[in-house]
Amino acid sequence: MSIPPRHLDAPHPDTIFDAGWLSLRRPADTAARADPLNRLAHDWLSARAGRPLRLIDLGSGSGANPHYLAPRLPGPQHWQLVDHDPALLALAQGTCSAVCDRDGRPVGIDTRLRTLHGLAEDDFAGSDLVSASALIDLVDEGWLVRFADACAYAGCAVLVVLSVDGHWVIDDGEVADPDDAFVRTAFNAHQQRNKGAGDGAGRMSGPALGARAAPRLAALLEAQGFVVTLAYSPWVIHMVDIGQRALAAALLDGWRAAAAEQCPHAAARIEAWHARRQLALAHDSTRIEVGHFDLYAEPGVRS
Repeated sequence: MSIPPRHLDAPHPDTIFDAGWLSLRRPADTAARADPLNRLAHDWLSARAGRPLRLIDLGSGSGANPHYLAPRLPGPQHWQLVDHDPALLALAQGTCSAVCDRDGRPVGIDTRLRTLHGLAEDDFAGSDLVSASALIDLVDEGWLVRFADACAYAGCAVLVVLSVDGHWVIDDGEVADPDDAFVRTAFNAHQQRNKGAGDGAGRMSGPALGARAAPRLAALLEAQGFVVTLAYSPWVIHMVDIGQRALAAALLDGWRAAAAEQCPHAAARIEAWHARRQLALAHDSTRIEVGHFDLYAEPGVRS
């Protein structure tokens, strides 16, 4: 990945995630992922085997995505993990240091500290697969266009997973709370605020794509001649598990905070909704479904 060292612009607060949150969501991410897309990526890479495969993971965070993918894909593999957070990159390097490919060979790992700013057409040159998890809903239309262009220039496959689709449901066995839709709409609007994935000159980007990101990337890649598969990959969270209950509580808190920031005039209404929904988490039978899309794409006609 031909990216020279550069000064890092300060990341937008909405693109900073702590290791605790990443750890909390990891089991739900793993359970949600669409395995047929892993198999498509496996077949693509198998056809290119016989040399070290180059894989790039954007927005690596704590390294959960390559840690999940490497044992499911052929090798030998060399991964480059890219993130703007040096502490998370160090954690990712440790997380992935003992990971092996499908055939039990250790994978190569290096890290690159950079923001998403200034993505260039040749950034993925020589790569076989570019992956990302829970990333593209943070970026704007211009960045996504440059991303599709860079993938087309490289002729690589693309596996972008766990992009939000804008839908969530809290099912506690009762009639849906009348303010679920209000909070969901406010949260989705907040997600489409400017997240600062700018142009490399420190300028702010346009509005984040949020729930529109995965379908939009599919259209951009198809226009570049890629064969694209979209799959639904929802989180399904059950209160009988203590870890999932903690994830559900964190989700409620996040939805409340974003909705209140988006609609400060409705702060009391949102706070009352939050209190009611916290009570629902006390019941083992309550479940929460949070919609996501996984996307896989490869150049040309798939046989």
